[in-house]
Amino acid sequence: MFEKTLLNKERVLITGGGTGLGKAMAVRFAELGANLILCGRRKEPLEETAAEIQKKTSSQVDIFSCDVRSPEQISQMLDQAFAKGPVTGLVNNAAGNFVSRTEDLSSRAVDAVLNIVLHGTAYMTLDCGKRWIAAGQKASVLSIVTTYAWTGSSYVVPSAMAKAGVLAMTRSLAVEWGKKGIRFNAIAPGPFPTPGAWERLIPNGDIAQTILNKNPLGRAGEHIELANLASFLMSSFTGFINGEVVTIDGGEWLKGAGEFNFLESLTNQDWEAMKTRGK
Repeated sequence: MFEKTLLNKERVLITGGGTGLGKAMAVRFAELGANLILCGRRKEPLEETAAEIQKKTSSQVDIFSCDVRSPEQISQMLDQAFAKGPVTGLVNNAAGNFVSRTEDLSSRAVDAVLNIVLHGTAYMTLDCGKRWIAAGQKASVLSIVTTYAWTGSSYVVPSAMAKAGVLAMTRSLAVEWGKKGIRFNAIAPGPFPTPGAWERLIPNGDIAQTILNKNPLGRAGEHIELANLASFLMSSFTGFINGEVVTIDGGEWLKGAGEFNFLESLTNQDWEAMKTRGK
């Protein structure tokens, strides 16, 4: 359903673009014609991803080693990126997270997550936005959040705080900068296993299976599914979607939110017994 020229006129910056979901989006954007700017703290994964993309496509890929926690590094990177041509889109994907009892957290542990997820996203968005506004250029910003940005979640409290902030930024700037031609949207993924992150968050195989079992679709997401959604939201076909968050989790958060969803554990005998009560 995706035309190979869908993103032909786009030049998209992806933070954390060398691995995981960032890489999946980068590869898909390139397949659909976009030129890319990939940044991350480690240069080796960026080089590997760039080489893979350039082997498969004709897309231009620029890479930068950049720590999004540093406004100075962001500014230096964007000076170089914008000097090579217009940047039409930004995907705020860089993140950090770990599970912990909240009473065990230090202030440094809290900052470790907030500095990447919330501050880094704000720094990058603000710097790009100032440049777009000064040039009178239209652009699209897509941020990766999570369903617990609005529900909250125990044991990942700094991440919940940070993602909630990113979602608030998305909706706020969709209104403030929409008139300037800059769209803001977000994607809230459910379980999409990635090397490294999945292992840090899921301590053992039993818990991983529990997560999949509680999903209405009974499985994890595939990276191409999220990459296709991101491609659609970054394209001109969604030019009137602004300030929206699209959930892609197989219905997981809805299942957890429903007051009586736990009744799926009842047997046929239980249901028959309930019919006779009160008669």
